[in-house]
Amino acid sequence: MASASNLPDLSVHDTLPKLLSLHARQHPNDVALREKDFGIWKPLTWAQYHARVRAFALGLLKMGVVRGEVVGLLGDNRPDWVGGEVASHAIGAMSLGIYRDALDEEVAYLITYADVKVVFAEDEEQVDKLLNLGERLPTLQHIIYSDPRGMRKYHDPRLMPVTDLIALGEELHAAQPDLYEDLVGQTRGEDVAVLCTTSGTTSNPKMAMLPAGRLLRHCASYLSVDPKGPEDEYVSVLPLSWIMEQVYAVGMAMLSRMRVNFVEEAETMMHDFREIGPSFVLFAPRLWEAIAADVRARIMDASPFKQKMFDLGMKLGLEALAQGRRSWVADQILFRPLRDRLGFTNLRSAATGGAALGPDTFKFFQALGVPLRQIYGQTETMGAYTVHRGDDVDFDTVGVPFDGGIEVKVIDPDHNGVGEIVTRHPNMFAGYYRNEKATVADMRDGWMHTGDAGFFDKKGHLVIIDRIKDIATTANGDRFSPQYIENKLKFSPYVAEAVILGDKRPYLSAIVCIRFSIVSKWAEKNRIAFTTYSDLSSKPEVYELLRAEVEKVNATLPEYQRISKFLLLYKELDADDGELTRTRKVRRGVISEKYGTIIDAIYDDKPKIDVDTTITFQDGTKQRIRTTLTVIDLLPTKAATAEPVAA
Repeated sequence: MASASNLPDLSVHDTLPKLLSLHARQHPNDVALREKDFGIWKPLTWAQYHARVRAFALGLLKMGVVRGEVVGLLGDNRPDWVGGEVASHAIGAMSLGIYRDALDEEVAYLITYADVKVVFAEDEEQVDKLLNLGERLPTLQHIIYSDPRGMRKYHDPRLMPVTDLIALGEELHAAQPDLYEDLVGQTRGEDVAVLCTTSGTTSNPKMAMLPAGRLLRHCASYLSVDPKGPEDEYVSVLPLSWIMEQVYAVGMAMLSRMRVNFVEEAETMMHDFREIGPSFVLFAPRLWEAIAADVRARIMDASPFKQKMFDLGMKLGLEALAQGRRSWVADQILFRPLRDRLGFTNLRSAATGGAALGPDTFKFFQALGVPLRQIYGQTETMGAYTVHRGDDVDFDTVGVPFDGGIEVKVIDPDHNGVGEIVTRHPNMFAGYYRNEKATVADMRDGWMHTGDAGFFDKKGHLVIIDRIKDIATTANGDRFSPQYIENKLKFSPYVAEAVILGDKRPYLSAIVCIRFSIVSKWAEKNRIAFTTYSDLSSKPEVYELLRAEVEKVNATLPEYQRISKFLLLYKELDADDGELTRTRKVRRGVISEKYGTIIDAIYDDKPKIDVDTTITFQDGTKQRIRTTLTVIDLLPTKAATAEPVAA
């Protein structure tokens, strides 16, 4: 395991290229990365990794990329994505990761804002995205692609296969064999290496400037509480554009030499995951929720005996968990084979972050035997800075701060101790790229103002309530956290997304999106005919199914937080429509504006709401939706007893 005592000396090896050169010298034949391609896992040793990065870096140099410029990265998680990033740092350039599913407008904004000249684009899909933007990318001079499939039909002069880039680099290396190491030696830890986009709630995210040395020192702080080493296996599935995947797949991997594995396709992720059997996993809450929902969906198709065994195992497991122990019987009849089925057998550490994970989902995986911990942080703080320690796991908290001078406090608390969470530590970001105004607004006297509301419990654990701007108050003066209730709803296998309404209204209501893959299976099993998502979500039988799920959640909530009405939306919430961030957080402002007519109709006590709208798919095709939404009354509603609370 990697501990502070056996990590590389970060006062000397303070950048990613320096660490890569170190490992290539000391451990040339050890496997650094693996990628699954055409069903075969292909390893890349530290020596091969180093040689490829060297060729990339010298190739970029020969193409005219200079210190201080920005190199873009667009595509799925691949070794060449990481290699392009480290190569950019080696010549003093900054890397900018762009989410692979970013819309054209987002891509155009980021590339033009940062004056990007060169983009590593993985394949035809990403190349198409860049070429279709045409004159909207005036700074873009070179597009380097790794996957040649489908590329023969293109003749744009900016296109270059990665093999040509490597040839350029090797030619320069042959002429000047010491040049690359000289360049690496000139890299400095305090130079900005990564521009990492914030998740944000607008279509134009800010870019946090992350110096290499600070990133690595923060990763070392993380390793002090969650050690990793060369024997550890990690499967990289979350977008490399996200700060926490940068921490794990790039920073911590380069420090601890844990092996990073890249799956073949998103569709094969869980199969590939199981083949590797990683010792550590980082999933976003939405993925944990999806896995839990999928397990429940599979149980629906199981025999009555297996269903009874599942129910018994979960009952025994959750009872044991509540007593701070594990159930041997539950492990034998359910959890051990289920862990194997999911690829969790070898897990020694597991984490979730990026958004809140509902306590019910958390308990499900803890009972299963997954050593799940919640982490909390922001892009600006190099990702997470709190985590649960050892067995001190609390489902309602995000743990305690890391070691290494990390300070967290709650300011302006109310009578319950709830206030804004602020933090500072030695390794935070260096400000927002070309946006001093935003830097000054978020960083005050060295403290990062997170915009999150929370408090410390009696054990010193940090509890996150919600975004301050999202904490709502009913017209009767009752405060509630929409996110908390939404997470409880999403523990249901039938619920994909939910939006809780009620701010300045007399009661709470909900807009619910069904989990189509599971509800469609349920409908087929019950011989309910349907055609599309919209058609299925309007079926009376589906409404009754979801009514039971919402009522289950209501039974666990205080009376003033219970949902009085709900409806099933005619479409899924989508990041491409601006309704979710790229890390799958609800953009409440967009929801309020886009579905304002529907929301008003709910609170006007209309039992039916007619909808006639058009939705646009990612490929540009459009579909007209004409349907009627049914508003389900769960609880009697009454007018507000107090004046509406001021905004």
